[in-house]
Amino acid sequence: MSDITLFPQPQTIHRASGNFTLDAHARVFSSDGAPGEMLANYLRRATGFDLPVHPLDDDIAADATNAILLVPSADLVAAEAYKLDVRPERVTLGAGGRKGFLHAIQTLRQLMPPQILADAPQDDVAWLIPCLRISDEPAFGWRGLHLDVGRHMFPVDFIKKFIDTMAFYKFNTFHWHLTEDQGWRLEIKKYPRLTEVGAYRAQTQIPTDPNQWDGEPYGGYYTQDQAREIVAYAQERGITIVPEIELPGHSLAALAAYPELGCAGSDYQVRTTWGIDPNIYCAGNDAVFTFLQDVFEEALAIFPSEYIHIGGDEAPKERWAACPKCQARIKAEGLADEHELQSWFIRQIESWLNERGRRLVGWDEILEGGLAPNATVMSWRGSDGGIAAANAGHDAVMTPTTYCYLDYYQHEDWTREPPAIARTLTLDQVWQFEVVPEQIAPDKRHHILGGQGNIWTEYIPDSRQVEYMAFPRAIAIADILWNQPKEQSYQALVERLRAHLPCLDMMGVNYRRLDE
Repeated sequence: MSDITLFPQPQTIHRASGNFTLDAHARVFSSDGAPGEMLANYLRRATGFDLPVHPLDDDIAADATNAILLVPSADLVAAEAYKLDVRPERVTLGAGGRKGFLHAIQTLRQLMPPQILADAPQDDVAWLIPCLRISDEPAFGWRGLHLDVGRHMFPVDFIKKFIDTMAFYKFNTFHWHLTEDQGWRLEIKKYPRLTEVGAYRAQTQIPTDPNQWDGEPYGGYYTQDQAREIVAYAQERGITIVPEIELPGHSLAALAAYPELGCAGSDYQVRTTWGIDPNIYCAGNDAVFTFLQDVFEEALAIFPSEYIHIGGDEAPKERWAACPKCQARIKAEGLADEHELQSWFIRQIESWLNERGRRLVGWDEILEGGLAPNATVMSWRGSDGGIAAANAGHDAVMTPTTYCYLDYYQHEDWTREPPAIARTLTLDQVWQFEVVPEQIAPDKRHHILGGQGNIWTEYIPDSRQVEYMAFPRAIAIADILWNQPKEQSYQALVERLRAHLPCLDMMGVNYRRLDE
């Protein structure tokens, strides 16, 4: 097994003798609905082989040689389960559905020489696949990465590349953080000022000196057509995009565009500093809910995800405490205080989403003042929020800062790293992530849907820096979310990564070197 390195590591793998050799005469046979053409395209780019794709029937499945077969497996009930059987005469990928086949394809790519990941034909490569049998499925249904495009945004081509890399490691959820105090990044046709005004800030803090600004206007946004293109691209690769539209806090960019939505009603500017802003949506103004419903109406038409993220974090209550409209709302609804007002605010949005067949997910502050009935908690301030939610019978996604915040420094000596938020998260610390804490009652542990790594971009101005901060730490998270509980030392992880990193080189990913 020492010659085989896979991320994430399969649940079961049995090595056999010999290899399958992919050559110019090989063919692909694909059942209806299986992504045979996708597999062939992956292999054609680097090999230069024709690799024609043919329909699959029972006779072919039994007798084909020098072939790769995508065969339905009725015994694989789980949506993401797959089997892989490599023999000298043929390779068989088995799955119960498309998602399983997609995972089998990524495993097959990792079993081949790293040059298979190249975008152009490679000369003098023996395209060998080791003979083995794999039976595999994930431990968790939510295996995600988050990317904040509110502070800094990134080109569509990079978002697609990021999704490709996620798919390679069998992530299935891309949490796309689209709105912030520092910029609104999604076109909303009914409210054009969200992108005309809210998408642009006057300047940006300099990473090496938070008391200095660069004096350069910054901004941009994704059109609805671009967002749909990215959603379709992700879906084809088995990844669901969960959009995040923040409320009631982190909403200053929206208030700058439509000041009547805030408690003060005027004089808002898109924020040029990081941190938390006291200006949030006015909970006593009915127009706010009309606005948000209109925004979500357009967002739902773009994003088919069952889950819609509403943020719900870091919403200071000082404006609500001084606002007559908000105080009148507290009195009219029989609420105890501003914390219950936030809970009431979120319940209005949740009810509206539920009526449209969607589910609300929010950061763990949505627990404060009482959790909305069907909400899913994303636990980031440690694991306590997820523990409390699960024990109370609510679903949760675990993404604690202590293990999952990939915008933190990667070494204890910060002088060795590019500027980042002033905390440290080493690869070793990531590897200690326990997705299901022992404080959760055994009969409640199914409420932990999974977890994700988060990339906030205050100090990440470009795509190369996103990759540097994400990888290889995100690979460790992928391994944990697929395999938890794991039984492997940190040193074993490092050795596996050393053998695997040529794959990142071939994909052109600007990862952090292990020895830095």
